[in-house]
Amino acid sequence: MSTLELCEKYFATRDVYQLMSLEKGASDKEVKKAYHKLSMLVHPDRVPEGQKEEATEKFKVLSKLYQILTDTQKRALYDEQGVIDDDDDGDSKLSSWLDLWSKIFKPITEETINNYEREYVDSELERTDIRKAYLGGKGCINYLMNHVPFMKVEDEPRIKEIVSGWIAKDEVPEFKIFTEEPAAKRKKRHQKYARESKEAKVIKERIQRRQKEKDEQDLEANNGDLQQMILARRNQRESNFGSMMDRLMEKYGGDDDSDTVDFSTFETTSKKKKKASKKPAKSSPKPKLNGVKTGRVEKAKN
Repeated sequence: MSTLELCEKYFATRDVYQLMSLEKGASDKEVKKAYHKLSMLVHPDRVPEGQKEEATEKFKVLSKLYQILTDTQKRALYDEQGVIDDDDDGDSKLSSWLDLWSKIFKPITEETINNYEREYVDSELERTDIRKAYLGGKGCINYLMNHVPFMKVEDEPRIKEIVSGWIAKDEVPEFKIFTEEPAAKRKKRHQKYARESKEAKVIKERIQRRQKEKDEQDLEANNGDLQQMILARRNQRESNFGSMMDRLMEKYGGDDDSDTVDFSTFETTSKKKKKASKKPAKSSPKPKLNGVKTGRVEKAKN
């Protein structure tokens, strides 16, 4: 399927700007913020196991759309003709998009998620998302659970109170499926949530146990020298980062609009990997174009 067909399948629209809640003339900085907000909701590392497969596909589509909107020529083609050129796709594997995502944004850690959740809950942004999900799902609480970030069954009374207040003020219509939800439907949802919570706890404990074992192995490999172990890990991360591009940005979310990302480098690198097994090609130095040289993003000089 084409990118736009996948967009319609997973997000019920072919309008990229509508999906990202952007104006057609949105800046690269605004596009980046919109992409970050949406991708956080479907990042494969942040969803329950049962939703991981669909979330992965959504994540890949969003990453492709972000690539289009931050490429001048591809964006102009979409703006003028409503077309996305899928012929020059690079490596479409999830690992490639995750690698690219990690270079654009801060790595997602448990602390990052917890901090974001504390800022989000009871915020105006959460209320906006609740209203949108309530209307989009016509009052279905299951729909709200899937579309309001961090919503848990424990949050149902609080969110019901918020929506009931809107209904009383005639700000939103009343849906009987919300105000008079069948007990059997509610029980089924709660049982599913309890089951997924138990599975998540088991997975978390397994990850922690494996990490502890790896820490012990690394420490032993470095003759008990903690400093050497940390240094080795840092060097390994830096080596992995250089597999596609040396660096895309110096910092996350910087206000310096001179920071740019050349996605052609990402695509070219992916294509070279595919062709490598067929015929080895001699590499030649690439000329410096638009502040990008050999995969390194250079900031504009003042």
